Amino acid sequence: MKAPAQGWLQAMPIVFVLIWSTGFIVARYAMPHAPPLHFLCVRYALSAVALALWTWGSSAAWPRSRAQLAHLCVVGVLIQAGYLGGVWAAVKAGMGSGLIALMVGLQPVLTALWLSARGGRVAALQWAGLLLGFAGLALVVWRKLGQGSEVSLLTMSLALLALVSITAGTLYQKRFVEPCDVRSASAVQQMAALAVTLPFALMLETQAIVWNAESIGAMAWSVLVLTLGGNSLLYLLIQRGSATAVTSLLYLVPPCTAVMAWLLFGEPITLLTIAGIALTAMGVGLVLRVRG
Repeated sequence: MKAPAQGWLQAMPIVFVLIWSTGFIVARYAMPHAPPLHFLCVRYALSAVALALWTWGSSAAWPRSRAQLAHLCVVGVLIQAGYLGGVWAAVKAGMGSGLIALMVGLQPVLTALWLSARGGRVAALQWAGLLLGFAGLALVVWRKLGQGSEVSLLTMSLALLALVSITAGTLYQKRFVEPCDVRSASAVQQMAALAVTLPFALMLETQAIVWNAESIGAMAWSVLVLTLGGNSLLYLLIQRGSATAVTSLLYLVPPCTAVMAWLLFGEPITLLTIAGIALTAMGVGLVLRVRG
């Protein structure tokens, strides 16, 4: 029994990257049929119910202290409402799956720089990595300037919101959330995200969700695979590893997403796109090398 368990632990990062990459694809797949915040509210509600039933059915423990509940709610607001809200709204506003994945793929750089700054010094190699990462992003963004609505003040602001939210949420969870059952912890996070997102959905969106094969499929994948699978894996990986090591996995997401978007939606993969992704990955690698 030890060998299969060890094999699963080793496979967790790979499975996480593959699942996480599909999140950007699902957003692009569902957005023609639904306003982003309404879709996410339904996703949060269904996920919370599924996770709560899973928790009760398996007799898993719920967080007992108010402090732990509060910390989990903060993480839910940042990683679920802030991150997913920013990503889905950016896609709805016209940003492609590959570009939004590349934008939030800068998270490892922000995480490592934040941790280094807390220690009192940012190494020269880390600054070089930061510049490389942004140079790679600039290559991709520059090609898309003036080409429709993909690169605009709105889409870039929403992508920045997602980037800051996932970075802050990961750091906050590692710092404040004590180890607890992933099922009950995720249920609390989904409920917190729903409570924050629902008022904005009611105030800002008037379009109703059009339920068809595409939107139902996107919802099913979002709840069963992304939330119950991807978010649970993220929670476990953060518990088991350093914040920097966990976020380093995310720089594998942009190339994976780019290939998926090319296959499914015909989003072009140009030499500039490949060069931009490569520069960003090199920049992230330099930052993480100093941390390691």
